[in-house]
Amino acid sequence: MRRPYHDRTAAGRALAEHVAKVVDDDDVLVLGLARGGVPVAAPVAAALGGQLDVLIVRKLGLPGQPELAMGAIAGPGTEVQVIRNESVLARVSESAFEEVRHREEAELRLRETRYREGRAAAPIQGRTVVLVDDGLATGSTMRAAIQAVRRERPARVVVAVPVGGARTCRRLAAEVDDVVCAWIPDHFSAVGQAYRDFAPVPGDAVRAILAAHHGSTA
Repeated sequence: MRRPYHDRTAAGRALAEHVAKVVDDDDVLVLGLARGGVPVAAPVAAALGGQLDVLIVRKLGLPGQPELAMGAIAGPGTEVQVIRNESVLARVSESAFEEVRHREEAELRLRETRYREGRAAAPIQGRTVVLVDDGLATGSTMRAAIQAVRRERPARVVVAVPVGGARTCRRLAAEVDDVVCAWIPDHFSAVGQAYRDFAPVPGDAVRAILAAHHGSTA
């Protein structure tokens, strides 16, 4: 039986070896999905010699049923991209949707400001973009990230995760240029099962990782 990753950083180092086999481009942007994907993404960016940045995806929960997504928003560029789940939106008024969207967009921009500490978002157009998270369960967050990044016209999109369910990885493969899933367990129920340390990643840790990368490339 395979041993779990020690933590997200160790998972990122292992993942980097797999990503390097499919990404050999000169201009690579590695986007870590906040917050858990950022410590995984940092070793990947280092191995590829790529730029590291953060991508924040916020679910738009149905009023009264916040666990049910009306859609999602992501801010990979200068504009926030909105992904709508039309089947759920049929249950709610447009004004209610807009109220939730505005609230979540404000939170997204606040987190972007805190995490980047004044640095502009990395440009996406024409680049190879590697989207990294700490794992894939349902894939809904990653799917929103893919749609948002695609609208910024990258040259290529690669999804890379240390662990994921077989079905989800197969589905996402139809939406991007490559999917790198380092470990697909035979019996997969949750991302956390692949880690010994799966504690939540504090915002301060995200800021420190991004600042360290920015300092090393300045």
